[in-house]
Amino acid sequence: MSLLKVRHKTTYRYARPVALGEHRMMFRPRASHDLHLHKIKLEIRPKPVSIRWVHDVFGNSVAFARFDCTTKELCFDSSLRLEHLPDAGPVFEIDEAARRYPFSYEPEDAPDLLPSMTLQYPDEGGRTERWAKQFLHPGSGVTHSFALLAAMTRSVREQFQYIRREEMGVQDPIETLLRGSGSCRDFAVLMMEAVRTLGLAARFVSGYLYIPSAQKDGSVGGGSTHAWVQVYLPGAGWVEFDPTNGIVGNRNLIRIAVARHPRQAIPLSGTYEGTREDSLGMKVEVAVTGEDRAAAEGSTGHGNSDRLRPDAGVPVSDLDAPDAERASLARPRPSYA
Repeated sequence: MSLLKVRHKTTYRYARPVALGEHRMMFRPRASHDLHLHKIKLEIRPKPVSIRWVHDVFGNSVAFARFDCTTKELCFDSSLRLEHLPDAGPVFEIDEAARRYPFSYEPEDAPDLLPSMTLQYPDEGGRTERWAKQFLHPGSGVTHSFALLAAMTRSVREQFQYIRREEMGVQDPIETLLRGSGSCRDFAVLMMEAVRTLGLAARFVSGYLYIPSAQKDGSVGGGSTHAWVQVYLPGAGWVEFDPTNGIVGNRNLIRIAVARHPRQAIPLSGTYEGTREDSLGMKVEVAVTGEDRAAAEGSTGHGNSDRLRPDAGVPVSDLDAPDAERASLARPRPSYA
């Protein structure tokens, strides 16, 4: 069990005062039995005229901020405090019928899982499927489902080069295979689609990676938003796999959003009225740190503040984002008289 603090600050700068359009935020963690949210705070400068909260089709918390001013700088400054409980894995209680691959999902579950089993990127020539099938063991006659997924996770970690890409968007799986390199979101999409070619349900996950200061295992993807995959295994439920770091289970992974396609889990996006030349770029600062339990229990608001609306009172809310947020750079929109 770990007490963690997340500080995430995103700043957009413009060459001249611009009018801001609506901004969409996905920064509130998906609280669950393994992740307890204790405190959230968000400051937005300039102050929005309204913040509206909804749940999307996946149950993620999504906030929309509206503005009525012009500015040369837009800043989202988010702070979270949460309790993270790692899985007891790497052993998961998978139903007997699903322990060996291939297996079929129960008729009751299949309609709900179908969207997560459907490929989202073209697999020209079956290249992604061929890559996925190398982890099967037809010679021995037995392929254990969990071992298959764990091997695929480790293979990405060991055989592909991690790079922090500045370009917006996500590489399609075939491009990642051809390049042999990518960012965490590229690796997540590769594994998600590879798993789907095998007939399994998989989801894209956006969030944060906690790297303990004493950890020297070469983990990458910290200092920004992180991305990984969930695969549905009957009996164990949605199990997390981080191909960037070879992590199986939720160890050090802080979920913010899950989605069928990465574009549905962009942490921060929005518009402004102006030209591309008006944008001077953005700066993202992210820190995920451990917190002393005694100090945390002595602070105010511990344990109950997650019941409050994050936008209650002042311009305070909850949010955050980084590496995957490269795809969320505020973009110009046409201004019509």
